[in-house]
Amino acid sequence: MNFKVKEIADDIKTMKIRGAGRIGRAGAEALKIFTEDYNGQNFEKDLKKTAALLKNTRPTAISLENATEYVMKGKTKQEVIYRADKFIKHSHWAVNKIGEICEERIPDNSTILTHCNSSVVIEALIKAHKNGKNIKVFSTETRPWGQGYISSKKLAEAGVDVTLIVDSAARYFMKKVDLVLVGADTIASNGVVINKIGTSTISLIAHEARVPFIVLAESYKFSRETLTGKLVEIEERDPSEITNPEKLKNVKIKNPVFDATPACYIDTIITEFGAISPYIAYKIIKEYVEGDKYGIES
Repeated sequence: MNFKVKEIADDIKTMKIRGAGRIGRAGAEALKIFTEDYNGQNFEKDLKKTAALLKNTRPTAISLENATEYVMKGKTKQEVIYRADKFIKHSHWAVNKIGEICEERIPDNSTILTHCNSSVVIEALIKAHKNGKNIKVFSTETRPWGQGYISSKKLAEAGVDVTLIVDSAARYFMKKVDLVLVGADTIASNGVVINKIGTSTISLIAHEARVPFIVLAESYKFSRETLTGKLVEIEERDPSEITNPEKLKNVKIKNPVFDATPACYIDTIITEFGAISPYIAYKIIKEYVEGDKYGIES
C-alpha cells in the first residue's frame, strides 16, 4: 500500500480530515496519488482494493463513496487521474456556487443558527457579510469533537458577529433566530438528511418555532444506494471520544456520529445546481449522481 494513500485513509478515519466535502476530495486525491505511483501488475484490482480501504474509513460519508466511484470509472491511468482532478475541481466550484445561491436567501439584519462545521455554510455566511449584510450567527459547540469551535473561529476571523453556544441551548436561543443553515453528510432519495448528531433535534426545534431550516449540500452527497431502499449506515465511534470509560464502571456509553432529519422538517436543500424541495432529492440522484455530471462548471 502506498504510504501517502494509507496516511490519507488514516487521517480520514481519525478525523484529522473531516467534513464531507473535504473527505470526498481527499478520497479522490488518494486515488490519484495511488495511480500516479503505481508500478504493479494488476492496476484495476489494486485500485479497487484502495478504493475499498478509503470507503471503509467513514461509512456514513456518501461523498467519499461517490468520489471514489466517480474516479474509478476511468479505464486507464490517465483517465483515473483526469477524473480525480475533475471531481476535486468540481467540489471547490460547488462550494462557491452553493455559497452564492444561499447568500441571496439570507436576509439583511438576520440571525442565523448553524450546527457543526460545514464549508458551504461558512462560505455562504462569509459571502453575506462581505456583501454588506448585517448578520449575527449562533454556532453550536457540537460535541464531542467541537466542530463548532472551528466554525466560530473562521467566522470571527472574517469579521462575522458570531456567538458560540452549547448544543443543548439551541431551543433557548431559537426565539432569536431567523434562519437555520446546516450542511449534510448524506442525503437519501426520500429527502432525509443525515448530518452531525444533534441536527435532527435542531430541525424539530426550528419547526416548532417556525424558523426556516435550510440544508446546503453538494450533489455528490446524495446517495444512489437509497434508491433501492438501502438504509444509510449511522457511524458509531469509540466511547472514549466522550469520556474515559474507566471512570464509569458498568455504564454503557454510546457515541453515534450522525442522525436523520426527516424531510418534513426541511424547507429547502440548496445544491450547486439550484434550490430544491427535499422531496425531489430523487431527481438529483438520477440526473447528476447517476448521470455522471461532476465537472459542470457553468
